[in-house]
This record gives sequence, C-alpha cells and structure tokens, in this order.
Amino acid sequence: MIPAAFDYVAPTSLEEALAALQEHGDEAKILAGGQSLLPVLRMRLNAPEWVIDLGRIDALRGIREEGDSIVIGAMTPHSVVGGDPLVAQHAALITAAVERLADAQVRHRGTFGGALAHADPAGDLGGPARALGAVFVIAGPGGMRTVEADDFFVDLFETAIGEDEILVEVRLPKHTGWSAHYEKFVRVEHQWPICAVAATLQVSGGTVTGAGVGLTNMGSTPLRARGVEEALVGRPATAETIAAAAARATEGVHPPADLNGSVEYRLHLVQVLTRRALQASADAAGSGA
Repeated sequence: MIPAAFDYVAPTSLEEALAALQEHGDEAKILAGGQSLLPVLRMRLNAPEWVIDLGRIDALRGIREEGDSIVIGAMTPHSVVGGDPLVAQHAALITAAVERLADAQVRHRGTFGGALAHADPAGDLGGPARALGAVFVIAGPGGMRTVEADDFFVDLFETAIGEDEILVEVRLPKHTGWSAHYEKFVRVEHQWPICAVAATLQVSGGTVTGAGVGLTNMGSTPLRARGVEEALVGRPATAETIAAAAARATEGVHPPADLNGSVEYRLHLVQVLTRRALQASADAAGSGA
C-alpha cells in the first residue's frame, strides 16, 4: 500500500528539528531509521501531514564514554552499537541483545534511540535498557531533561517523550565486568520475540553481588524483574539459586494472549527463559568471559 501524501523536512541540527516539531505539532511524525514508522505509513495506520527526518543531524549519532556511563546517540544504527568495543566492555547486555535483533538489513538502517522511542513491548532493546538502568536524555522547547528507564516506558507504544520533544541520547551506567545473556524465544528467526529475557550478573567469589533482569513482551511495556534480582543478590551463583530466582519471573507481569501463545503459556515460558538466561550469564561469569 502507498502511504498518504505528506510534506517532508530534513533538518541538519537539533534546534531546527525542534522548531519544525513545534511548528507542526501533532500533525508531524519523527523519522529516525524508519524501520517502525515506514510500515505504519504504508499500512495507513497513521497519516501525518509532515515527516521530520532526523537522519541529517550528525550530533545525534555516536558512542562515547562519559564518567560512569556509556552514551549512545539516539540516531546511532544498531549495527554500530552492536560492533562497538565500549558497549561490549561496559554494557555487554546491549551487545548480546543487538546481535539477536531482527536481521542485518534492519540492524543497518534501524536506530538505537528510534527503537526505544517506539516502545514496542516486544522490541529487543527495552528489556536490556530496563535491566541496565538506562537514563534517557530528551530535548524540548524548555531545554534538556533526563528520564530514568523505570519512568520512560509509560504504556503500549507510549513513552515519556512529549509531542514537542526529541530523544537525544541514552546513557547506560557502566556494568564493567558483568556477564550478560539475552535469551529470546521465537517461532521463526528474526521474528518479534514471543518472550525474551535480558540478564546481566556481577559475580564475585562465587556469590552474586549484582543483578539486572529485564523482560520482553510480558506486559504493555518492557519490564524489570526486581523479584528475580532480589532472589539472586547475596546468594551463591548456583543452579539452586537460579531456579529459585527464575520462579519469581512471573511477579508483576501481564503478558498478552495471541496466536503465538496464551497467557498461561507465556507465564511458563518466562520462567524457563529466565532460568536459561541466568544460567548462561552465571556460566560466563564463572569462566571469566
């Protein structure tokens, strides 16, 4: 299907983009990598009068180290994020998730910030962002503001980004030396996950000293499994500890029911995947990987 007609503008600075967004208001849509917006336009599920393309704003791209954080520009392509050594060293969970995200073409065109701003609860990056405690930097008419990951995802396809605001960058607290694993269950490779679990562990002397666990497609937003984390920290990184922690993965979740599985199926699945993700992460920590 051909999209409805729209006007197009491609600013070269964040200031120009914000001005265009303020001028056209709710008649405009932001275009990042286009991997989410373009299918919506083609199906005419949305018909904006203006499309504001951020692709020419170089300041929104790049990865840098800043104090205790790794900072990823919102327009940085997934392929760049997945291959970046700083991300691999300090936020290995993101590297693990990006490796499983869609296919090579989508990873080349899609953007890190665009995927998170789209806020699909079945998207591969929301769970890892929650697990790592990401901080989102948002620009608007009043300047810059930051939003914690716990407050960023509001509801289905809804975030804390206002209609007159743009996501600028994502700050990932360093998890240097933490092991990580992203366990994703799909019927067909490159599909949206029926369920996925993002796990990162800090293990010292055989004891779990830090844990971050995020859940994908288990509610209207990406979720953080704090009950699982609480059951891990301060305990030995054994199969018994992991099994007991994984049993708490259903706490606070509200999974959908669809053609891929019932609510009951997903409640069982998330426990299985959590145990697998935690075990793989614990094994990696034990091997020094």
